[in-house]
Amino acid sequence: MDGDNPLGEFLRARRELVRPEDVGIGAGAGLRRVPGLRRQEVAQLAGISSDYYLRLEQGRDRNPSLQGLEALARTDLRS
Repeated sequence: MDGDNPLGEFLRARRELVRPEDVGIGAGAGLRRVPGLRRQEVAQLAGISSDYYLRLEQGRDRNPSLQGLEALARTDLRS
């Protein structure tokens, strides 16, 4: 973590801590290359586009919308 993208670092850290079964995603969701949820799964749970979530996590969207942040906040990513 270099501190240049605190929102992205936070989102990535939370995403990695949540097991798919913790949020109702079954074991048949395919082989996982990373721990935790996939970006697409977080976006789907939050009701935002996976492209928008990717831009937030990668720091390419430095001015997230209030609606997007609220949607992510409503998504329970606590382990």
